[in-house]
Amino acid sequence: MAEFLLEILSEEIPARMQDRARADLATMVSTVLDEAGLDHGDVSTFATPRRLCLVMENVAIEQADREIERRGPRSDAPEKARDGFLRSLGDVDYVLGEVEDKKGRFILARYTEKGRTTRHLLEEALPGVLAGFPWPKSMRHGDDEARWVRPLHGILARVGNDVLDMTFSGVQSGSATRGHRFMAPTPFEVSGFADYAAKLEQARVVLDGARRRETIARLAADLARGRNLRLREDEALLDELKGIVEWPVPLLGRIDDGFMELPEEVLVTSMREHQRYLALEDDAGKLAPFFITVANIEAPDGGKAIIEGNERVLRARLWDAKFFWDLDRKSSLESRLDALVPMVFHAELGSLCDKVNRVERLAGWLAAACGADETCARQAGLLAKSDLVSGMVGEFPELQGIMGGYYARHEGLDERVATAIAQHYRPQGPADSLPESAEGVAVALADKFDTLVGFFAAGIRPTGSKDPFALRRAALSIIRLLLEKDIRLDLRDVVEMALAGYGERFAALDGKALGREIIEFLHDRLAVQQRGSGTRHDVVRAVSSREGSEDLVDLAARASAVQQLLDSEAGSDLLAAYRRANNILQIEAGKDGVTVDHFNADIDEDALHEETERELYEALRSASAEMRDLLDGEKYAAAMMTAAGLRSPIDRFFEKIMVNSENPQLRSNRLRLLAGFVLQFDDIADFSVIET
Repeated sequence: MAEFLLEILSEEIPARMQDRARADLATMVSTVLDEAGLDHGDVSTFATPRRLCLVMENVAIEQADREIERRGPRSDAPEKARDGFLRSLGDVDYVLGEVEDKKGRFILARYTEKGRTTRHLLEEALPGVLAGFPWPKSMRHGDDEARWVRPLHGILARVGNDVLDMTFSGVQSGSATRGHRFMAPTPFEVSGFADYAAKLEQARVVLDGARRRETIARLAADLARGRNLRLREDEALLDELKGIVEWPVPLLGRIDDGFMELPEEVLVTSMREHQRYLALEDDAGKLAPFFITVANIEAPDGGKAIIEGNERVLRARLWDAKFFWDLDRKSSLESRLDALVPMVFHAELGSLCDKVNRVERLAGWLAAACGADETCARQAGLLAKSDLVSGMVGEFPELQGIMGGYYARHEGLDERVATAIAQHYRPQGPADSLPESAEGVAVALADKFDTLVGFFAAGIRPTGSKDPFALRRAALSIIRLLLEKDIRLDLRDVVEMALAGYGERFAALDGKALGREIIEFLHDRLAVQQRGSGTRHDVVRAVSSREGSEDLVDLAARASAVQQLLDSEAGSDLLAAYRRANNILQIEAGKDGVTVDHFNADIDEDALHEETERELYEALRSASAEMRDLLDGEKYAAAMMTAAGLRSPIDRFFEKIMVNSENPQLRSNRLRLLAGFVLQFDDIADFSVIET
């Protein structure tokens, strides 16, 4: 057994690609060894901005000999075919025989294939692995046709004491690598992974990404504490920073006091999106006039020049931001509406001005259901997109909506209007927060319903692999807004109102058919969204097939109750009993030439001769009345628990009663009993579509 060490040294690998590349490298190399029948131990991978590394323990140094059976042409094939097969065996020491299967008799050559060394197998396979590496983007370097994410500088490849002899993209493999680009650029030899990691550390390279991240967070926090401040939480930026530096050196810089009058979002966006700076805040959570940049070098002057350079760059960006901030506040949001007229929202859906007019109307209509003030909701809907033509959003698109809120407050508009404008894009993902105000919820729903209905009306729908207009995300946002804010809406009415906003543009469409399609789309998205809470997709489908599915809050509550029932001890038995009863009803209805509804009739108490029949009848009568009250009160979980009480009576009924009695009256009455049992569940869901 030996250790396999591989390092590919290149120009800077984008941070966002590094973790994926590590996983791909481990999978691809393991596959090569597995297909060759070579045993190996655990595999570890590492990535820095300049190198991708793999180390695999306990790799077999050679393949075992393999017994090969190679089938040739049919036994009665022409001599020419037989000779060709024998020539293809070359110098192999084979034994000829025959094998028979359903297609006939065939010539069979048996021989022993000598195992190859791991070194030779890897030398042959690795260039193909690197050539087929699935980088999201790659490039050719020089005249070579081979592609890599960035120009390649070196390949270190060893199996035990053997150095692999291979070439890729014009680079010959060896046993040497280099350290930090500036602090230790001289190549050095390594004898194995332990030696490799130790020498890299001496050469100012921290190989482990988790260690680089921890170092950045710890040293940055120390710098912040030195100013009685703390790091503003930003896990995503820390993840990115670990992929930008090989030897992290956090440095503290200062923001000029004159820029602190800018909105916090402007300052943080300028620092984070363009410069990858960590923001600091005080104990009250207020942004502090400092930032932390992470250098990739220990500078002789302690980082003074680096800090000054970064402050200079940030100062230039913030001067631009301050210019736009001052300029934008000279115009009102309403005065910018005319600038939205020539801006196309979508060729099939009109301009941005058309959209805000539709959103204004729809937000006003939704206001009551959301508990919002209609006037404020309408005004916020009308002005929601005005900041798109401001200078600040033109420079920092990430601030759309947020800047509209600031400009609305500067104009002295109602705070409810300003907040709704600022938050109407929420939620933009499963982790994003919802609008805080009722007016914000109304505008957010209006914006998303307008988009969803408009694109569906225009015949533009997401496909299995493509959703260029983020319609799935819009649907999931609508679902979150409705469920988490407990907003009761009939989706048919909302679709009708949203479609009406498009006027004559889609007047020829069948509005009801469009409504059914959009509601079905929302049900599909709800099934995906509910997985997180443990409700299965088939349960959502079972509930959505019943009346009342146009109200997503009610639908989700019923699905949750059914899921609770299925998760209970009685759940699976009740589901089995339901299916058995339903199947009997379907079969017997077919025999009688009637529908199942034919059995939904009053039960003849005088025909209940058996004790178990009367027991089931009394249980159904009691449960039916109780469940009706609970369902009317939308206490679905309690209703399902009441239904669970039917488990014992129905089990005994199936155990002791023959439904298909020779007495027609008894048979009919027993089918009515089963229909009564099925009916208890049908009011809440179609249990027949629930999977086992």
